[in-house]
Amino acid sequence: MSLLALSGCGNDVPIADTGHPRIVSLNPCTDAVLAQVASPGQLLAISHYSHDPSATSMDIADAARFGDTSGTVEEIAALAPDVVVASSFMAPTTVQALRDMGMRVVLEPIPSDVAGSLAQVRSLAALAGNRSVGEALVGRIEAALLYAAPAAGTPPVPALLWESGGIVAGDNTLIVDLMRRSGFANAAAARGLGQADFLPLERVLADPPRVIFTVGSPAAEEDRMLRHPALAQVKGMTRAPLDRSLLWCGGPTIPRALARLMQVRRELDIPPTASRARP
Repeated sequence: MSLLALSGCGNDVPIADTGHPRIVSLNPCTDAVLAQVASPGQLLAISHYSHDPSATSMDIADAARFGDTSGTVEEIAALAPDVVVASSFMAPTTVQALRDMGMRVVLEPIPSDVAGSLAQVRSLAALAGNRSVGEALVGRIEAALLYAAPAAGTPPVPALLWESGGIVAGDNTLIVDLMRRSGFANAAAARGLGQADFLPLERVLADPPRVIFTVGSPAAEEDRMLRHPALAQVKGMTRAPLDRSLLWCGGPTIPRALARLMQVRRELDIPPTASRARP
């Protein structure tokens, strides 16, 4: 029996390659990958987050093809999977309880860059026994990266990713890696800010970036700052909403995130009169 060492994915125990194991996924990011690389009937359930429009990273209609679980030991045991794929933040007592019942538990981190995401796709596809399907997904991601890349020598556009409550995205995150690859420079890092640091409205107005990607809900009280009327008065600054579902997960989410980033980047180069003339 061959051993599949899932290096770089937060697992300290090799996973035995037993063909096509039955899998339960408890993480919305791995849900999205496994939904594409698992064989029909192999993915027994996904996390309940993927059935929630405010938390999913995959299309709701796609998620509806699978049952869901809240992740209790009792629910998982009833499904009788061979492998449970969960977040690296899963409680150690839950991990041990599942292992005591004879299940393999694979703990996956949130990828912090494209390289980590591609490695995760490959490891999950190998775990499912479908390496070729995983390589096909990797190929689609790499093609999207090439298509979204700006022309050589194009200066990056300063851009701020501003989330609910005024927090910003730090450099060591997948979404910022995607911003860089599609022609943007992280304006938060230029201000000395890291992941989830707070950036008040006054500082944005005093030194506005070229683009603000706003991630929030139009109706949420905590997001009022993201749509403050003063922002509309800043000349030369573009505000572009970015769907929350594009923010955290890699795999099949990457091409969708790149498409949105590329759309905003290219619209910056369209003269205002041409933009208004479009239907």
